[in-house]
Amino acid sequence: MKGIKHIVKGAPILPILQADSVEQALNIAKAVEASGLKNLEVVRRTDAAAASVTAIREAFPDMVVGMGTVLSPEHAKEAVEAGSQFLVTPTVSPRLLDGLMSSGVPFIPGTSNPADILMASEYGLTELKFFPAHLSGGAPMLKALGGIFQNISFCPTGGISGSNLNDYLSLKNVFAVGGSWMIPSDMVKAENWQGITDTCKQALEAFEGLRP
Repeated sequence: MKGIKHIVKGAPILPILQADSVEQALNIAKAVEASGLKNLEVVRRTDAAAASVTAIREAFPDMVVGMGTVLSPEHAKEAVEAGSQFLVTPTVSPRLLDGLMSSGVPFIPGTSNPADILMASEYGLTELKFFPAHLSGGAPMLKALGGIFQNISFCPTGGISGSNLNDYLSLKNVFAVGGSWMIPSDMVKAENWQGITDTCKQALEAFEGLRP
């Protein structure tokens, strides 16, 4: 199975979307797409999550859409049935990893320490989420882990913002970053879709600035 970095389009940046309704999710997705970003993670934290994935896939076929906060094989099955192109978890366990392995779609399991990383690597996985990144040591921790797990690359999320984005993207063992800072809850509540587009554009420009 191909890893998630092989299906990510354009800049390796994953805005994290949490919507209370399908209509809200579609408005957010439209705002993200307008920024030039092509990837989106819909977290499984509201009743609208699965339906939102389906609706976004239909309305924006050029976007790569996945589901986050997957905690069980049952969640993984639901996400795939909704049309998720990738899966993201906040943590790992043998049962969850078995479910992810049999899901049929790329995934990034959540890790926060060397024990988690070792467990995932024993399953042959080389692309992992690092969460919560800031509380787990941030970019310095990821840099240190790179010396131990030299074949592992990470997608850090949690506590990432425009002010520290470059600290993560500049690391050799970071293949993508994710975060909700690009879709601020206050902008969602205010239906400030242009503001979300602008915030996503800033993240894209930060990535472009790191290119040789």
